[in-house]
Amino acid sequence: MTSKIKVDNINKVSDDSNIIKKCGSTITLGASGDSIALASGASQTGFGRTGTVDWDTTPKTATFSAVSGNGYFCNTTGGAFTVNLPAGSAGAIVSLADYAGTWQTNSLTISANGSEKIGGSTIDVTLNTKGQSVTLVYVDSTEGWITTADSTENVKGSEFICASVSGACNTLVTAPCCANTKIATFTGPGSFTVNAAAVSAANNVVSHLIVAGGGSGGVGCSGGGGGAGGFREVKSPVTPYTASPLDGYPSAPNRVTVTAQAYAVVVGGGATGQATGPNGNNTDGTRGSNSSFGGIISTGGGAGGDGPAGPEGPGGSGGGGGHSSGSAGSGNTPPVSPAQGQDGRPSQPTVGPAPSDAGGAGGGATAAGTCGSTGHQGGAGATTSISASATTYAGGGGGSNRCGGSAPDVAGGAGGGGKGAAGPRPRPAADSTGANGTDNTGGGGGAGGSLSSGGPIGGTGSGGSGIVIIRYKFQ
Repeated sequence: MTSKIKVDNINKVSDDSNIIKKCGSTITLGASGDSIALASGASQTGFGRTGTVDWDTTPKTATFSAVSGNGYFCNTTGGAFTVNLPAGSAGAIVSLADYAGTWQTNSLTISANGSEKIGGSTIDVTLNTKGQSVTLVYVDSTEGWITTADSTENVKGSEFICASVSGACNTLVTAPCCANTKIATFTGPGSFTVNAAAVSAANNVVSHLIVAGGGSGGVGCSGGGGGAGGFREVKSPVTPYTASPLDGYPSAPNRVTVTAQAYAVVVGGGATGQATGPNGNNTDGTRGSNSSFGGIISTGGGAGGDGPAGPEGPGGSGGGGGHSSGSAGSGNTPPVSPAQGQDGRPSQPTVGPAPSDAGGAGGGATAAGTCGSTGHQGGAGATTSISASATTYAGGGGGSNRCGGSAPDVAGGAGGGGKGAAGPRPRPAADSTGANGTDNTGGGGGAGGSLSSGGPIGGTGSGGSGIVIIRYKFQ
């Protein structure tokens, strides 16, 4: 005979709290706040699953067979592999998650048991989205396993910078020479917005080129060329390209380490050239405007002279001296390291061609000091491949010739420097006007010369506007 104990409720002796209580057809186990646990090794039936799985927290690294009711973290860092699903029965459930964010490189394949289906097809499924996770439930023999949940990204800190740009004509492109970097180019004012910074501090150091606007040339019977805008560059180790010799890394004051915020970008305009005027209208040029990003400032190019050097003569690169003063503007003003430019050239006192300035962000060229001599060429700028192709920026403007007769115009420096006009000789007024520096190079404007002895004076070239380029790793 089987023994029976007949009670409606079982309560705890110490505090009379409920252990088992039956009310009508409802049986309550435990009291509020209690936890109901099965003994180790015991199992339950009849309660069913709630659409969730028990996660196996030991990542899988090779092909394996899944068990219904389990979730698996799949690590394909070492290579692609396959998950074999269990035999299908209604309500069977399996979940899979990209452990290391590598499925886009090494995919995970899901294979059904025998001739069973996944989403109505007997074809294996390939998961190749970074950070993906899926949950599959077996429904019936018609559709087989059906996806009930699918996320396309793990919730984790970004490994790389995610950014955007604003402002008319400013662009953001993937570097054609290196698919894991992007290039933001600012030809005018705007914002560089870091929407998400990288977890790794090293990936937040961005490469940048900041070139200021060029100065304008001096006007007179022989004027000095405008100085090039300041040239400042930093090449981050995580963004490979060929930088100029003026790379300021690893000096901390030159680096920009970004965080998630908007950064204002200023692109300096070139100085406006002087108009044609009557004989004796000897006027210094004007200085270009500064460019900046992330607290780094490049100074506008210095003004080319004609009379005594004016206060605008100093700058990123100095303006060239005019014939009546001989002196020239100082470059790298205010001083930074590496230098953002060179001193301008003083007037040329001897007959014959003058050498061009060599290297760096070229100084402004100068006028000739005596009749028959030839003005200085503009100083050569600096070359960098930060924009994916080798480009030269910040060339100085060419000086003009004094009493040049049939002398040729004076070349501007490589990197956008405008040519200087030759000295007195009969020719059209426009032919005695110095050329403008090239926009978005920071080139200095060329100096102007007079049309003929005692005649009107030609105008001078304007400086070229600056540019800001930012390069960063995005994947």
